[in-house]
Amino acid sequence: MDTALTRLHARLAADAEAEGLLDVAYRTLDTPVGTLLLAATPAGLVRVAFDVEDHAAVLATLALRLSPRILHARPRLDPIARQLDEYFAKQRTVFDVPIDLRLTDGFRRSVVEHLRDIGYGHRASYAAVAAAVGNPGAVRAVGSACARNPLPVVIPCHRVVRSDGSAGQYVGGPAAKATLLDLEAA
Repeated sequence: MDTALTRLHARLAADAEAEGLLDVAYRTLDTPVGTLLLAATPAGLVRVAFDVEDHAAVLATLALRLSPRILHARPRLDPIARQLDEYFAKQRTVFDVPIDLRLTDGFRRSVVEHLRDIGYGHRASYAAVAAAVGNPGAVRAVGSACARNPLPVVIPCHRVVRSDGSAGQYVGGPAAKATLLDLEAA
């Protein structure tokens, strides 16, 4: 983008934010696990998406499920971008930003909320998570909830592994999950 267009876009985003017209702000961030799409509502971070999820499709879903008033607006997301940079530099083990969990509900939400209790560098099995949320027979449902976690990396579904210790599936792909687990193990 040229400088005038960049300034115009920044002014548009600032004016939309000031007038309460910006329902979903987004930006991207280059990380060791690829480019992440970050999206936030006024309530907090609502979505983190990997490249493999197709950022355009994610934005279209956010427009349908939350609001069509979506704009590329970095300032609302600068705090989480900074914290993600610190995480990947091994300077942060816990994220401290407001979270908006409206994209998940019911059993999935209970799983997503529990994932925050799995500490940095620790792992839990799908079976252990199922038991922790009060439904020990729901191991596959836990896997499904992890796959639909709207905030991967920030809410650590990558820390959930199979009972035999193998990594299992991951929304960002097996290489991303391995990178995150290795980062936290070292």
